[in-house]
Amino acid sequence: MPIPTKRLGTGFELPVYGLGTWQMGGRFQRDAENDDARDVRAIEAAIEAGVTHIDTAEAYAAGHTEKLVGRAIRRHDRERLFLASKVGLSQPPRDKKVIETAEQSLRRLGTDYLDLYLLHRFNSQVPLGETMAALDSLVERGLVRHLGVSNFSEERFQAAQRHTAHKLVTNQVHYNLEIREMETAGVLDFCQRSDVMLVAWRPLQKGMLLRNDTPIVSELAAKYEKSPAQIAINWLTSQDNVVTLAKTSTSEHLWENLGALGWRLDPDDIERLRREFPDQQHVSDAVPLDHG
Repeated sequence: MPIPTKRLGTGFELPVYGLGTWQMGGRFQRDAENDDARDVRAIEAAIEAGVTHIDTAEAYAAGHTEKLVGRAIRRHDRERLFLASKVGLSQPPRDKKVIETAEQSLRRLGTDYLDLYLLHRFNSQVPLGETMAALDSLVERGLVRHLGVSNFSEERFQAAQRHTAHKLVTNQVHYNLEIREMETAGVLDFCQRSDVMLVAWRPLQKGMLLRNDTPIVSELAAKYEKSPAQIAINWLTSQDNVVTLAKTSTSEHLWENLGALGWRLDPDDIERLRREFPDQQHVSDAVPLDHG
């Protein structure tokens, strides 16, 4: 199925739903017990279902996840895919290190360019200007088409933008019905005001939202004839400048998630969920923002 896209004023376009690959092949090191063939099949199944945005990182399974993505995309038309990777979690992102890491990611993925390259997390031990200059050079060499950041507060984002002549088009952050740090910290509002795409990871809070059968979600699931997972994902994608990433290991979960697309919650219902969803957390339980 075709995945709807959202477009910034700059012309940058991103599908509203993409495939996350965190923990495919392992966490920060390759897991010898992991079923690589299963993960490759999951990525292939997502592509065959219409998913084009695939997100990974050099830190995932110490680069092994990128190799799995490379295996999965080998038989597909590269120009139809949107590949994103990240630098700066496993190694301090300095100028030469950034360039070397990007080149290694390209080799593992089996491609000669990335559609989007993200600075994975702010690192106070490394001069930000040095890092952004290296990212700029990747764009100028044609190895990267667009730049973004991940897990950045508004203040850190603005600092990074001051050090690059290229528009930072995305901020990939932890945001869902339960985790609301992006609202209370002003990141959502900043992205909407500043023509930046907020890419929400963990939209179902590792499945916790599906086990939290709240009255408001049950009511809206009945109203729209959708599942709780579809309500949670659509709540994100119905908001301006918000898209999402989810990891799926089974075709059943993949197709359920895709059922969240192609329709839109009413604005009043978006706001009801914003107000009434219970037990909201105002700091990420995974990657809290660094405000400096």
